[in-house]
Amino acid sequence: MRRILFWLVLPLATLAYRSSAVQTPTGLVSRTGDQSIVLHWDKSLEPDVSGYRVYRSLTNGGTFVLLNSTGLLTSPGYCDVSTAVINGRTNYYQVTAVNTNSLESSPSPALGAAGRSFATDDEFLDYIQEVNFDYFWYLANPSNGLVPDRSATGSACSIAAVGFGLTSIAIGIDHGWISRTQGVARVLTTLNTFFQGPQGTNVLGTIGYKGWFYHFLDMNTAVRASAELSSIDTVLLLAGVLDAKQYFNGSNPDEAAIRTTADAIFNRVDWNWMSRGSNVVSMGWFPGSGFISSDWIGYDEAMILYCLGLGTATNPLPNSAWQGWTSGYTWATYYGYSYVPFAPLFGHQYSHCWVDFRHIGDAYMNSHHSTYFENSRRASLAQRAYCIANPLNHIGYNGTVWGLTACDGPSGYSAHGAPPAEGDDGTIAPTAAGGSIAFTPEYSLPTLRYFYTNYRPRIWTAYGFRDAFNLGAQWVGPDELGIDQGPIVIMIENYRTQKVWRRFMQNDVVQRGLQRAGFVSLDFAIAGLQLAPAQNSVLLNWGAPTGGTYQVEYSPDLSTWFESPTGETNAPGPEANWIDSGPPATIANPFSVGNRFYRVFQFGPP
Repeated sequence: MRRILFWLVLPLATLAYRSSAVQTPTGLVSRTGDQSIVLHWDKSLEPDVSGYRVYRSLTNGGTFVLLNSTGLLTSPGYCDVSTAVINGRTNYYQVTAVNTNSLESSPSPALGAAGRSFATDDEFLDYIQEVNFDYFWYLANPSNGLVPDRSATGSACSIAAVGFGLTSIAIGIDHGWISRTQGVARVLTTLNTFFQGPQGTNVLGTIGYKGWFYHFLDMNTAVRASAELSSIDTVLLLAGVLDAKQYFNGSNPDEAAIRTTADAIFNRVDWNWMSRGSNVVSMGWFPGSGFISSDWIGYDEAMILYCLGLGTATNPLPNSAWQGWTSGYTWATYYGYSYVPFAPLFGHQYSHCWVDFRHIGDAYMNSHHSTYFENSRRASLAQRAYCIANPLNHIGYNGTVWGLTACDGPSGYSAHGAPPAEGDDGTIAPTAAGGSIAFTPEYSLPTLRYFYTNYRPRIWTAYGFRDAFNLGAQWVGPDELGIDQGPIVIMIENYRTQKVWRRFMQNDVVQRGLQRAGFVSLDFAIAGLQLAPAQNSVLLNWGAPTGGTYQVEYSPDLSTWFESPTGETNAPGPEANWIDSGPPATIANPFSVGNRFYRVFQFGPP
């Protein structure tokens, strides 16, 4: 992606209505993709700026034409997906700010940018990740680090979105989208907001109580906007806080302060209070009326809540908490896949954004010869199969148009899921396929590319994919949501590099929590290897008792491992096998084949 600056001289008449009293926007940058150009600039700190205008010229030195003629942009971003964006041809853009008196600033220096086709899947994923990351960087309040629940003007902060945003900042640094210095400053500001914010039982003027935080906060004042002290949303925030502690490991004072403040925020949480002395955690608490009667029991997005609550060094949940959580599980089979169901896919994704469940299993999963990673994979595959079968005859459902989860819809925000069908009204959310990419890359990646290629003019924005669309209702969601953009950024990173998983799993809290929950590492299967020259492939064989289930993985470098496209292998007898292309070799497990390495894991006891 090239960012080329050009100074252009505008005709005097164009500048006549502009005022030097209004600060000119700074930091104009572009992100370029196939037939689309995304622009961002620094958010104005002037209180009287009411919005922005974006201008485009098709030639260097040509006339600039206003693009957002229907109204001011209220956030610092614009996505040009018009027919004027032609791959390889440079367009030129300028941005102005407009104040409450309708005075317009002088234009920013012009930026040249050209659309580009994606030569590889990596280039496509780079673009998808970066623009979805922009949600957390450009829509956040830089003075306190709060991230809005949605892109709509006036949205409150979602504390869960802040958690996704903290991890996204680390990803942004690794990819060079922002500097480490920028990331450190934003993260430290964010953590200070949550650590220093007032705690107490007051309905107004507090950020939280007993170390827990309110679901929604005012974006400017950073105190309760509405709703409950949310146990799960607090934990999603805490996941981002702990990840920031792991990532910012430098010796300078600011990074040391990040680690110290992260510990202070996490250790302040009173887990026993939220569990009310029982072995299960309440869904939340309201000032005035007290605890919500519902508890977190049974499989859904709250698995990470128990992992962290069991692992804390201060007032941890009792050892029986994991059994209390799993007591609500059911085991079912849909479309040929057996797993613990939860119809909306977000329940299979949120915990996995941070916790690497690929090679560990608890007593429940071991008894079913599975893992939580495999469970999420099967849930994603079963949902795709449901959309292909399309029992409710929704328009557009097929193998590349699938993905049901909690999201906006024609009738408002609600949970959509399957199987079994739950609130399925034909609404598809890109985060559903995007958040499952680490589980089902062979299907999630083509689906994201299909969405982008076929629906780009309607659903691609300056902050990534719009939250949802419904082809039958001819409806497209007006907003982007932080809790849906976040899993796209993070799970693509886990699929591509596993860096989030690797660092998060090094945290003592996480390791202690998984151990107290009874998780054990999967065993390596004993593997042998032989060449199958007729298929120009490698045949992997290993001893396998009848009924065993195994996971085959490959790696280019022994650090980043990918699951085989076929997922698990069910051994039908004394030997199991899996075939992949490549030259032969005979080395122990993990073993190499040309430029690839392979290893085999066994799910639970045979």
